[in-house]
Amino acid sequence: MSLFDLTGKVAVVTGSSRGIGKAIALRFAEQGARVVISSRKMDGCAAVVAEIEAAHGPGRAIAIPANISAKDDLKRLVEETESAFGPIDILVCNAASNPYYGPMIGITDDQFRKILDNNILSNHWLVQLAAPGMIERKEGAIIIVSSIGGLKGSPVIGAYNVSKAADMQLARNYACEYGEHNVRVNCIAPGLIRTDFARALWENPALLAASNATTPLRRIGEPDEIAGAAVFLASAAGRFVTGQTLVVDGGVTIASPSIG
Repeated sequence: MSLFDLTGKVAVVTGSSRGIGKAIALRFAEQGARVVISSRKMDGCAAVVAEIEAAHGPGRAIAIPANISAKDDLKRLVEETESAFGPIDILVCNAASNPYYGPMIGITDDQFRKILDNNILSNHWLVQLAAPGMIERKEGAIIIVSSIGGLKGSPVIGAYNVSKAADMQLARNYACEYGEHNVRVNCIAPGLIRTDFARALWENPALLAASNATTPLRRIGEPDEIAGAAVFLASAAGRFVTGQTLVVDGGVTIASPSIG
C-alpha cells in the first residue's frame, strides 16, 4: 500500500470550492478519501463535488456549506459530516480572509477582529469540534493552512500576518496536547500561489516580476503544489510529523533579495 493512500478516510476541507482548498480536496479524493467540500456558497461546493464524482464515482464527496465565522455553522458541518460519512479522520482548516490592505495603524477594530476571528478563532473552534473523535480513535490528522506571511513582517498585510503566525502556534500547542493520542497537527505555509485570493498580486505585472525575481524557482506556485504537501501531512507518509510548519514557497524565505 502506498504511504500516501487515504482510502477509507473522511476528510473535511474548508474553503474548498476553489483555490488551494479545492486542489487539496481533489487530491485527497484521488488518494481514496471521502471528502466534504465546504465554503459559504452551495453552488461552488456542489460544482467541486460533481467534479470529484465524475472522476471517482458517486458517494465520494458531499457539499456542506458553512460560514467559518459562525460557530453554529461549524458545529453543523461536523455533525452533518459524521452523519453522512462517519467520524472525521482529516481536518484541513483552509478558509481565511483579509479585509484590509495597508499599514496596521489604519486598520479598524472591526477589520482586525474579522481577521483574527476568521483566521484563528474559527480554526480553534473546528479543532475543538473534530478532535474529540480523533482522540477517541487514537488517530487523526489536522492541517492548518497558514502563510509565509506568518514568518515575515509587512507594511501592508500586517494584521493578516499576525493571524497566520498565530495559526502556527495554534498547531504547535495542539500538537503537544494531542500527541499522546496519536493525533497530529501541522501547518502549511504557502508563498505566493495563483489563486483568486492573491489575484491582486499575481495579476499585477510589476508585482509578479518582482516576486519572481526574488524567488529561487523564479515563479509563483500553483494550488496543486500545496495539495501535495497536504496529502503528505494527512497520510501515513507524515505519521511522525507533528507541530511543524511546512513552508511551500519556491524558496522565497531562504533567499536574499540582494543576491542572484
